Amino acid sequence: MPAAPPDFDSTDFRAALGRFATGVTLVTAVGADGQPVGLTVSSFNSVSLTPPLVLWSLTLTSSSFRTLETCQHYAINVLAADQLELAKRFATRKGPDRFTDVPWRPGANGAPLIDGCTAWFECFNRSQYREGDHCIFVGEVEHCGHTPAMPLVFHAGDFDLTPQPVRVDDTA
Repeated sequence: MPAAPPDFDSTDFRAALGRFATGVTLVTAVGADGQPVGLTVSSFNSVSLTPPLVLWSLTLTSSSFRTLETCQHYAINVLAADQLELAKRFATRKGPDRFTDVPWRPGANGAPLIDGCTAWFECFNRSQYREGDHCIFVGEVEHCGHTPAMPLVFHAGDFDLTPQPVRVDDTA
């Protein structure tokens, strides 16, 4: 039996989805031409611990879609709370100029790892599933790391810049 038709419009759907707070990531890779590509993505989630799998999705009309669809490896950089400008830059600029003056280093398989992130996942491009107007990418994590930095959060259609509690060392 097929799904019932929705009883809401796309505006209502987006508003409801926006009530779920997400982290903000930059998905990065290196294109066949050797140039770095990257874009802001908030549709990131864990899938499995064994094997270590994560997923994220991308609209089929993205200018970076073909590169990310065909690359062997990519990195998912989880932005820290102080990296709001990077999130905006990678969401609005096009092409390799997104990386101008952005400190990064190549990961083990070449995908850009952005300095200052709170976590990063270097992934083998394991599988992809086209659903609706998006492609769901499943990455097999080959390397990862993290820092104690607080994450940048996206909520209700905007970045959540609520002040974060400061960790106090009470052992002194």
